Amino acid sequence: MAAAIAEESNIVFRRAEFRDNDPVRTLAIGDIHGCLKSLGTLATFVQLSAGDRLVFLGDYVDRGPDSRGVIDWILETRKSIEVIALRGNHEEMMMASQFNIAKAHLWASYGGRETLASYETDFMGNWADAVPTTHWQFLQQTRLYFETDKHIFVHGMVNPDRSMAEQDPCLMVWTKCFGMKPHQSGRPVICGHTAHKDGNIGVYDFGVCIDTAAHKGQWLTCLNPKTGEYWQANEQGQTRAGKLERA
Repeated sequence: MAAAIAEESNIVFRRAEFRDNDPVRTLAIGDIHGCLKSLGTLATFVQLSAGDRLVFLGDYVDRGPDSRGVIDWILETRKSIEVIALRGNHEEMMMASQFNIAKAHLWASYGGRETLASYETDFMGNWADAVPTTHWQFLQQTRLYFETDKHIFVHGMVNPDRSMAEQDPCLMVWTKCFGMKPHQSGRPVICGHTAHKDGNIGVYDFGVCIDTAAHKGQWLTCLNPKTGEYWQANEQGQTRAGKLERA
């Protein structure tokens, strides 16, 4: 059943999506990795409103202290704000681990233990039952990419010579953005996945990377690609903001 849902979802996720009436702001948030305190602090700092659209770039779970809390926060927030949730490689690992012991062992070494601890369980027994059905549904429904007429949003990397409908899902979820070239559409790519361990946003010819290593003691980043404005928060409750010359 899960495999059928995933197959159907991939068909939907690979379809280009545009919106005629833009929200007040389209805001991208980078890799959270269970850093719930950073997420809550960042949301307050950004002063979210009902007219905003949030595009999460994936990697909600693993390594940080409260993966369950992060998903709960997103599920609650999307009741009042438009939320676009992309899929990261850590979500793929978590979903694959339900049915494959070898993949579960791999996931454990990449932060799965911390994720299950947030659900008050471990890899002994039927741990998947400790994860609420709504959370499994959320993971299954994450998208591979999102695009507007101005920007492309993806977790990992894109093939610059292919339209988004023709992209390799593995590339978009698993591949680092090092060496990426400008996309054929001319639109900048907003991505995560490639952790910038100094906490600074990576600005490239093709776009920007906003994985700023929140789970490594650095910053969680929110970016407004239209204006270049960005906001950051960390697990200590600190904040900072700035503006990129281009996004």
